[in-house]
Amino acid sequence: MVWSPRMSPWLAGFIALLQGSTELFPVSSLGHAVVVPSLLHLDFRPTEDSFVPFLVLLHLGTASALILLYREQWVRIVGGFLRASVRGRVEGTDEKLALLIVVGTIPTGILGFFLEKSLKSLFANPRAAGAFLIVNAGILLGAELLRRRDERRARIDSEAGETREAAFRGVESLSVRSALLVGACQCLALMPGISRAGVTMAGGLVAGLRHEEAARFSFLLATPIILAAGVLEVPQLFQRGVPLGTYLAATVLSAVVAYLSARFLIRYFRSGRLDPFAAYCAALGIATLALAR
Repeated sequence: MVWSPRMSPWLAGFIALLQGSTELFPVSSLGHAVVVPSLLHLDFRPTEDSFVPFLVLLHLGTASALILLYREQWVRIVGGFLRASVRGRVEGTDEKLALLIVVGTIPTGILGFFLEKSLKSLFANPRAAGAFLIVNAGILLGAELLRRRDERRARIDSEAGETREAAFRGVESLSVRSALLVGACQCLALMPGISRAGVTMAGGLVAGLRHEEAARFSFLLATPIILAAGVLEVPQLFQRGVPLGTYLAATVLSAVVAYLSARFLIRYFRSGRLDPFAAYCAALGIATLALAR
């Protein structure tokens, strides 16, 4: 089936399930959207003008799920941002978290604005996405190795009666510099195969966050970027005569799956690590390089 503005409901639903189930996992939903159809020999072209706006529409479903999941925090964050803006300085944890999210969003917003058109050409190349999936695996594994090194040092210091201030912190303890570092990591996710959730979690671990807190900051940081992309891309769908009913149903499906995925990941990262996702990305990347058309 050829990708077109008249995409069938089943194909739209398949892409929605794929996006919703992979966006918040550190495995790159965009990489899957490029790679999986090629491996399954689905005959559609990701270079069609409606492809990126459709994916962004599905991402808005993910953003809606995250806003629902963190609705109480977002009320406090927005309130903190407004108070700090009026006062001209940051006071309190909510205001600091708002500042960290703004700072972390800036690098991707700037880079995405200038490189959007050139990066879209990679969407047609499943082999490139496969190679980036392998790179993503290396990033996840490298972050875990660094984290384990810090854990060993913290354990040794603890046995010696000392404490390591940098280990096992919460999001609100991040410095502005660390938030900027995590935001810079998020820029890598503009390439299909590099996971936004994965690189921001990896950056959070390197900055000293606990796994659960790294995941929370990743989810909070993703929301404004996704919403901003929606403002830019989704209006294009209304100019192409696309089946909006099918697309909106797919968005709802993506939102439901993303919500369930987020709830699962919050529980998982209370004790889980990034290693299994690194192994999965490496295997999928190698399979793509070997089998993709």
